Order: sequence, then structure tokens, then C-alpha cells
Amino acid sequence: MTDSTSSPAAPPHELVKSRFSDGEWHRLHPLTPLLRGGLALLVVVGVIIANLRDRALQIFLPWLAPDFEDEVGEWDSGGDPIDFVIANNLYLVAVLVVLGAILLVIAGFYLSWRFHTLRITDDDVEVRSGILFRTQRRAPLDRVQGVNLTRPMIARLLGMAKLEVVGAGTDSNVKLEYLSTSDAETVRADILRLASGRRLAATAAPGSPARTSGRVAALSQTVSRELSGMIEGPEAPVAVPESVVNIPVGRLVASHVVSMSTIGLLFAAAAIAVGVSQGITWLLFGFVPAIIGFAAYWVRSIVRSLRYSIAPTPDGVRITFGLLTTVTEIVPPGRVHAIEVSQPILWRPAGWWTVRINRLTGRSATDSTTDQFTTVLPVGTASDVERVLRLMQPSVPDAEWALIAHEGMHGTGAAADDTFTNSPRRARWIRPLSYRRNGFRLTGDLLLLRRGLIWRRLGILPLARLQSLALHQGPLDRATRVASLRAHVVTGPVYAGLAAIDRDHALGLFQDAAAAAVRAATVDTSHRWADDGGAAELPPADEVLAPEAADPVAAGPDATALEPAEPEAAVDGRA
Repeated sequence: MTDSTSSPAAPPHELVKSRFSDGEWHRLHPLTPLLRGGLALLVVVGVIIANLRDRALQIFLPWLAPDFEDEVGEWDSGGDPIDFVIANNLYLVAVLVVLGAILLVIAGFYLSWRFHTLRITDDDVEVRSGILFRTQRRAPLDRVQGVNLTRPMIARLLGMAKLEVVGAGTDSNVKLEYLSTSDAETVRADILRLASGRRLAATAAPGSPARTSGRVAALSQTVSRELSGMIEGPEAPVAVPESVVNIPVGRLVASHVVSMSTIGLLFAAAAIAVGVSQGITWLLFGFVPAIIGFAAYWVRSIVRSLRYSIAPTPDGVRITFGLLTTVTEIVPPGRVHAIEVSQPILWRPAGWWTVRINRLTGRSATDSTTDQFTTVLPVGTASDVERVLRLMQPSVPDAEWALIAHEGMHGTGAAADDTFTNSPRRARWIRPLSYRRNGFRLTGDLLLLRRGLIWRRLGILPLARLQSLALHQGPLDRATRVASLRAHVVTGPVYAGLAAIDRDHALGLFQDAAAAAVRAATVDTSHRWADDGGAAELPPADEVLAPEAADPVAAGPDATALEPAEPEAAVDGRA
């Protein structure tokens, strides 16, 4: 459908790649109402039928229930409406009422689909919806943080997907539910190209969709292909780039088994067994449902992480995960505000790590699905972590990554050539186990925060994304001449803080990091990564798979290593 209203800044027709990217209003897939509300309606109808199965047997097969006529009796105002229909022989009226209700529902679904339209211009992605109460949402392309593609199991069988254009504010996402898989991929590519500062590729717009007979045959082939794709791997016809990290299923399952939550579950099960053996049976009713819920969450977490892949694309890092419901997101350059590499103590013998990021998700703080868009590596080896970090921060030199992997992840602070500025010995009562490892390092692009001995964590903060920096000092810190550092980034799972830093070193970092952040933000153009002079492109997958090893010792301390600053009267402040 097109709208007579003029389309602002619509790209020329010869440059349109997707038929949705011509600046005009278009409707979504015709099966959208079925997936958005029709399935729930079918479930409701099924529940009603299940509850009325005995009554249906008595109505349509009365010879199987000979006493039914005697049970109906006279209907009064407080009786069952079905009894009223039977007592007054109003079967035809009842059938007409049911058919009318069904027609009203179908008409509602049709109108909902007809009034739900979208358009893509050079500047915005807009969606209009609503029958009586109209709603229009707009996502400026220069504020797009990413475009997520989700394929729930039923939609995947029908060859459909939903897009979510991630905005920069809370509850600012624009959802496109639903499109065919091929349309969803081309629309996402167009949105990312426009957001990058480029014009759309010179590709002819696809022709009109096939007619009904062709659609039925195509739907049958799609269902067959997707059933096979759930087992065999990535779905056709989308061209999926080669992943730079492969997670074996055994490692994924073992990482969930070898975890503190599993140990806690075993302790709870043991306590329940002991309590029941002593006659405390109420423990079964109190803890067994919680254990069942945890087991369901445990299995769901494993299934959600299956078929994981991460690969570079011209428009950002493509991350895919999920077995039944497939989620694909592309994180454009410059949209990562913080990275954390962590290693639980139980993973240390196997050398496994996990990587999480802080990014703007455009969702509300109460949305429980936010976490799946912040874990970019569920479990991997040190080499896997380095490949993922190279994709997330492609402008960092190779020699710097060698130091990050050698000192940031594995360093203990005891080595003489350690380039991190660590906590002083007088702060060991604040960090009794990790005061040697607890430290920071400032480079031209990043602020590194290393902490934790039993639970190792390395925070990586891009200076161009740093919002502000604060130093805090309580009375005990003042007596020990240390301070706490807190970097302010967007909300997420990464904690950008460090305690027990030498006071003079903290003051020096406060000044140097503020100046470095201003310089980095001045030259950063990653928000329009395809413009001339923009950010460095992501490295090819073959280079990420086999990065050149650099000698961390030969690289030496970073050129921007901090010198202790002169003591000042106050240490509280913000950059």
C-alpha cells in the first residue's frame, strides 16, 4: 500500500534495494495477525472446547447420554446460558452468534493488518498502527544502535521474522512484526546502510509477491526447509558469514553444570533430602517448585545459546544464537559502551571465559529479555575472547591486544613488568585477596579496569563512549590514602568501577582520562561509520581467526602510562 502523503527524503528509486525502502508506506506480511494474536485466540478456543467437551457430547451425541434431557430442566436467570439455548431450542441463533463473533475477530485482525504500515526514508524508520487509537513511532537512523532479527519457532516454520530497530532511549525501539525472512534481511541491510552514512546499494527492487497458488507452494517448501534447518544449522536463503568462534555443545552444557548456581541447587536438594528424612515434609512444598523452575531456566539457557555464531560484516558484528527461536543481532561500530571479560573460579581449570557488553538496548529496565542482547560470548577460551574483542574494538592495535590478553585477563600483578597501576600494599585490608591484581591501565583508546582474584574480571571502556569519571573517598579510604574510581557509561551488566586505588594515582588518572576521553570523542566518527574518514572497518574473518601473535614483553609499557599526580586538597569530582 502506498500513501498519498509525500515522503520526505525518499531515496531515488534506482538506488532502492528493498521494496520497503522507497520512502512510501507499506503493509507487513499478511500472516502478521495470525502470529501476533491468532495463535493466542486458537489457544483460548481450545481451552473453551476442552472445558465443554462433555456438554458437546451431550448435545451432538445424545444417545451416548440418555439422561441428558432430564438434567436440563427449566432455565432461570442464574442458570447456564447453554442450558437456556437447549431448553428453548435456540441452536440456530447460537450458531449465528458464534459465527458473528468469529467474523468480528477476523475483521479485527484484517483491519489491524491493514492499518499497520511502515516506511523507510533516508532519515527515519516509521511505523503506524491502531484502528481506533492511532500510534506512530519513529526511529531516527542516526540514533540507531542496532537492528535485531528474531525468528520464533512458529514464525520460522512459516518463513517469517520480526525486526526490532534499537533506539537510543528507554522504550524507544521500533518493531516490524512480521516480514518474510528475505524481506527482513534486506530491510535490515538497508537500515544499517542508511545509518552508516551511505546511500542504498544500486540493486533493483524485488518484484511483487507471488500469487496465492505460488504462495501455498512456497509456504510448503519453507516449512520443510525450516524443519530441516533446525537440525542442520543456519537457515537458507540467508547468506550467513563464517563464525570466528565455535562453541561445542559439550562445552556449553558443561559450563552450566560447572557453575555456582548448580552447586547451590545441589546443596538445596541435599538439604531437602535430609529434611524430608527427618520428617520435615513442608520443605518439599517450599523448595521443589523452585528447583523445577531453576531446572527449566537452566535448560532454556542452554537451548538459547545453541547455534551461536559471531562474525564481522560491513555493517557491524553479527551475533546469532538460539535453536528453536533464532535471534540475530548486528551491533554497528561505536555502539559498545563497555566490555567485561570474566571468569568464574570453577571455569579456571578449563580456561573458559565469558564476555558481556553494555549497550543501548532501547528497552525498558523491567524487560526480562534484555540480557540476551548483552552476552556476546557465552563461554569460550582465551583465544575465542581475543577474537571477539578484536571485533568489538577493531581500531585497537594488535600489540595492545596481546598485552590485554596477557596482563588484563591472566595477570596477577606480581610480575615486575606488569603495566597496570595496582593497589598499594596498605590497601590490602580492603582487597585482601586481590590487591595485587586490582588495578587500571590507560591507553590511547581504552581504560582497562582489572579486579578480582577468585572471580577474575577485566573491564574494557572505550574512551570515546565514556560519559564521565568520578572519584570517591570515604573516611577509611582517607586514612589509607586510597580512593575509588567509577566510570559512568550506559546501564548494563558491566560494572565500571574500581576500589582501593592509590590517591595520587587516582588523581592522575582522573586528569589524564578526562583529557584522553575528550580527544577520543573529538576524532570519533563511528556513529556514521561509512562516511569518509570514519572508523576503521572490521577485520576480515580469516584475520580474526588467526591474529598475529605479539610479544607482550617486547611491547613494553604503554606510552600513556600515568605519572603520580601532585596531591590535592579534594579528590571528589566528575569529568
